[in-house]
Amino acid sequence: MRKLRILIADDQTLMRDGLKTILELEDDMEVVGTADNGREACELTEALRPDLVIMDVKMPVMNGVAGTRWIKKHVPETNVLILTTYDTDENIIEALANGACGFLLKDMPGDRLVAAVREAASGQTILPSNVAAKLAARLRTMPKWPEDEHPPGKDVPYFTNREKEIIRYMICNYNNKEIAEMLGLTEGTLKNYITVIYDKIGTRERLKAVSYLKKLFLGADPS
Repeated sequence: MRKLRILIADDQTLMRDGLKTILELEDDMEVVGTADNGREACELTEALRPDLVIMDVKMPVMNGVAGTRWIKKHVPETNVLILTTYDTDENIIEALANGACGFLLKDMPGDRLVAAVREAASGQTILPSNVAAKLAARLRTMPKWPEDEHPPGKDVPYFTNREKEIIRYMICNYNNKEIAEMLGLTEGTLKNYITVIYDKIGTRERLKAVSYLKKLFLGADPS
């Protein structure tokens, strides 16, 4: 059985060692490295190519948001899970906008943490309920244009309200099945909508599309 290869980045030795101990008790997990700042996390990710990086959001040299941005640009196949004591809107939006697949709060019980790591390594979006509620509130403030009007700016695509609903979930890294279920659509119908969205922004690659949409709706820099 192939083990999940995990890198832990946290500037607190106790937290790093504690996480490593918890995860390595699992038969299907292996901690391949640890880092105490974001820059070291990036360097180790490039060298080791782990399946998942657990990244503290507050670290010296380079913080977790900047580290996430770098990893998703240079090692996009590696998923990043943000570990934080804080659940502020700014951290949630900025990290998700730069490619994180979710958040873990540091007071999460060990068994739930292990389950979340498995889910994150498979690319699922991980958001504690209180964080998800704040994110949903923030997403409701995304630009809304009347159905019969085009958004400002000649280079900005026009999206219908239904397309904007789908985009909100795409930005949060939900997969097609999850989006279809939440919106009460069949996966086939959803794929048709997403194809139209791709056509409007000029790409058929989901990573590029989501990066552009995050920049458009959240103001994040995908570079």
